[in-house]
Amino acid sequence: MMQAGTKPPAPNETAADAFGGWHERSILIVDDEPGMRSFLLRSLQHRCGRVETAASVDEAGRLLDQHHFDLIILDNAMPGKKGVEWLHEIREAGLHNEAILITAFADLDTAISALQAGAADFLLKPFRINQILNAIGRCFDRSRLKRENFILRRTLDARGDFPGDDGMIGESEALRPVREALRRLATLPTTVLITGESGTGKEVAARALHNLSSRVSGPFVPVNCGAIAPEIIESELFGHLKGAFTGAASSREGLFFYAHGGTLFLDEVGELPAAMQAKLLRVLEDRKIRPVGAEREIPVDVRVVAATNRDLQAAVQAGTFRQDLYYRLNVVQVNMPPLRDRADDIPALAMYFIRQLSAQLGVPMLAPDEEELATLKQHAWPGNVRELRNVIERWLILGNFPFVYFATSTAVDSPPGEMTLEALEKQHILKVLASVDGNKSEAARRLGVSRKTLERKCAEWGV
Repeated sequence: MMQAGTKPPAPNETAADAFGGWHERSILIVDDEPGMRSFLLRSLQHRCGRVETAASVDEAGRLLDQHHFDLIILDNAMPGKKGVEWLHEIREAGLHNEAILITAFADLDTAISALQAGAADFLLKPFRINQILNAIGRCFDRSRLKRENFILRRTLDARGDFPGDDGMIGESEALRPVREALRRLATLPTTVLITGESGTGKEVAARALHNLSSRVSGPFVPVNCGAIAPEIIESELFGHLKGAFTGAASSREGLFFYAHGGTLFLDEVGELPAAMQAKLLRVLEDRKIRPVGAEREIPVDVRVVAATNRDLQAAVQAGTFRQDLYYRLNVVQVNMPPLRDRADDIPALAMYFIRQLSAQLGVPMLAPDEEELATLKQHAWPGNVRELRNVIERWLILGNFPFVYFATSTAVDSPPGEMTLEALEKQHILKVLASVDGNKSEAARRLGVSRKTLERKCAEWGV
């Protein structure tokens, strides 16, 4: 077995090699011929971050247990077991690495078997160096596009990232310690737990942590643990094999796979089912995942950042959250301040949302005057930054500043002792609605009433 670290590009390196991100990729060469292993190693070690070789599929299997490889270059004719047979086996075990099959004895059956086993390309020996480089380039491009498309689909409905070097808006005193903590933590591999009320921008903080880190070239993959049904969350995170459960018509990679080399953001981690908590703890400790239905574990290089608006320590005491997982996640805690403690940041946040939403909605930009800004800064913002964004969107759509909204909200913020039962009910319902971003179905579920009842009350209040 031989290994090579990152080296400077060779003088004859092509533009595709130099700018295609090859220096961040890893390749495993599996061939029983020493000459072919040496040829491929010499050709690739100065182009890729890590290149390792194996003389047999058994040796290759041991390497796959230890490291992640972006690509396997696999000889078909080897003693004991054909490469295509081994490729079938590792696919069934849950490994989805890109693979190129090389062989000196090509026939139609072998080519078909290679494609059925998931080989991305098929090369006949002897081949020229540019042939293998082009095949590798196609594999890397395909895997990159697949990952980018997956992440794009998950973020199409996102509200947009905040600009700036750390991605956060505001210079208030309440936000300053958050910024300082994220900058210190960005250079470390430590697991971080971000806490705070709903709508305070916990995902924005997680993205800032990712953007400031050395993993910025890798993906940022967010997942809302509370929005995934308990029976499929293991498959969503770790992937599954074909036939692993009813409805698994094909194998599928999980979110940990797509976050390889980057950051996985587990929002609302306190909503994880008990069984999933135990499995997540093991992944954090071993840095390996096991797809549903797989027999072997797969190494992953992922930084996990978790977030919650729940009191996890109280959940531990109540027995609904594992104590060992809590301590594993809570190595360092960053608390996001509520918007009511960041009043000085409201004008900057409002202008950012105005610019963003006016472009998205295709409506003219509006600039708040002093009275409107004062109203924004005086509001309690129970829904935090998310509520502010919704108010700005409503303003841009209607063209009139919603003073009635703030008057209604202020009226229900009176001391409890001075309020009627009806006013208390209204205050509670409006706060629950704000906490779920106006989602009436979710608010009705949390309140224990029907959506029809909630809509009737909102209609009565003009909300």
